[in-house]
Amino acid sequence: MMGSISEETKVRDEMVEVGRSLFDRGLTAGSTGNISVRLSDGRILMTPTNASLGVLDPARLSCFSAEGVHVGGDKPTKEAFLHKCMYCGKDNRRAVGHLHSTYSVAVSLLKQVNERDVLPPLTAYYVMRIGFLPLVPYFPPGDEALAAAVGAAAANHHAVLMANHGPVVAGKSLKDAQYATEELEETAKLFLLLQNHEVRPLTAEQRTTLINLSK
Repeated sequence: MMGSISEETKVRDEMVEVGRSLFDRGLTAGSTGNISVRLSDGRILMTPTNASLGVLDPARLSCFSAEGVHVGGDKPTKEAFLHKCMYCGKDNRRAVGHLHSTYSVAVSLLKQVNERDVLPPLTAYYVMRIGFLPLVPYFPPGDEALAAAVGAAAANHHAVLMANHGPVVAGKSLKDAQYATEELEETAKLFLLLQNHEVRPLTAEQRTTLINLSK
């Protein structure tokens, strides 16, 4: 029992640390964005509604049972369903981050993108941390259709980009989800900087090799 308490305390503190880092570096603003971690017993800790990631209180984080019922902490974010959808993926997902980060959102607004894979494989690190990035069509926040669309994409992808909204990224740990989200943001920035320029993305063979290495 003590081990479980120790794990939860550590995770709560880490969520505060990661949230503050994301906020301080301008990757999220105001009360936008949310992060979550699934504990070893199946419960999920999540940032509450209307909470700034820069000033989280570890004792007030929302807590869900393994069955997805809110059982403790402050009222959860209305985007909690996005996290629950991402945890349903095939791989071992232990954390999820959702930000309204500027460059990623900007890419989600572009008309001429490949909806099955929004960003080209510009760098090795993007490929290893993200792989492929499908675009989920726009739905109003809280719409059940958005949950269905994200859930369908999340079945085979640990990162998705929601049109006119932002990215949702899952990882094997909170740091893993954080770093992948940051790599996505930097690649979105590169992509926008390179508009109207000919680029030399990685080949399909190079991409496959990198994805296999990152498994």
